[in-house]
Amino acid sequence: MQRVTVEEFQQKPLQYLNQVEAGESFIIVQADKPIAELKPITSTEKKMRPFGLCAGEFTVTDDFDAPLPL
Repeated sequence: MQRVTVEEFQQKPLQYLNQVEAGESFIIVQADKPIAELKPITSTEKKMRPFGLCAGEFTVTDDFDAPLPL
């Protein structure tokens, strides 16, 4: 992980953001003290479960919707 000073980041922010978009990560330092980490965001999309995931796991009887006894 590369270390970048605040001053360097302020001079070329778009260059560093393009590198982050390409998968690189940076630690931003000020006076040799790490103050932030700049890294790509992992995907937050929920993946759809495949159709038929539980096929054969349970059976539904023909009278499953019949009225219950009183």
